[in-house]
Amino acid sequence: MKKTYLRIFLMMMLVMVGAGCSSDETEMKAQAGGKVELTVSAAVSLQDALNDIKKSFEKENANVEVHYNFGASGALQQQISQGAPVDLFFSAAEDKFDKLVEEDLIEEKNGIDLVGNDLVLVVPKNSEKEIGSLEDLTKAAKISIGTPESVPAGQYAKQTLENMNLFKEIEDRLVYAKDVRQVLTYVETGNVDAGLVYKTDALNSSKVEIIAAAQADLHDPIIYPVGMINNLDHAKEAKQFYDYLQTEASMKIFEKYGFKNLK
Repeated sequence: MKKTYLRIFLMMMLVMVGAGCSSDETEMKAQAGGKVELTVSAAVSLQDALNDIKKSFEKENANVEVHYNFGASGALQQQISQGAPVDLFFSAAEDKFDKLVEEDLIEEKNGIDLVGNDLVLVVPKNSEKEIGSLEDLTKAAKISIGTPESVPAGQYAKQTLENMNLFKEIEDRLVYAKDVRQVLTYVETGNVDAGLVYKTDALNSSKVEIIAAAQADLHDPIIYPVGMINNLDHAKEAKQFYDYLQTEASMKIFEKYGFKNLK
């Protein structure tokens, strides 16, 4: 009887050890096959360039998957301030980025002014309106700009129009948009006669014509800072992507889409 019990006991132990090993092996395989997911909140004007950079980054870093949250920089900044789970913030305006630094959500040492842009006046392709300069906006029935309070491009547009003493004259004809891409869409579809957008957006549209660029001294410098959010779950991988954005390969992609290299 004792031998029988002993055999049963040994068999049970072997089954338990085998099950444990199998469980551990499964867990290790799951961990090995799993990917670290990063969330990057970025100005919508960066969309095309960042999508290209994501492809090349993920080829070189198979264990990391990058997810973008594109939108107006002001709206993204507010989301992060309110606790949205984000790993990096790529803003189209310094003041929105600086707000997160002031709130101790980004350390200055973990941020950099990476690229720059220009503000341009666009009209629909083959437009019959006689708009050949910013001054000619007085001839337009409808003009679109981003909402200045949340859209940096709209903020720069308002500053430009105010410094040219045009804002009050055309204010009742302004159509505000949620982001710079919506301004571009309004112009492309002919819903407005003209719009003020980033040069990078205008260059990637075959449906608009660039009429003029706003002089740099008419608005705040158009600078795009990027930085890592504090207290990250995946700090190592976030740093990998942050560093990758600054590589020569990434900078070439930014330049391809019309951004200025500020490094």
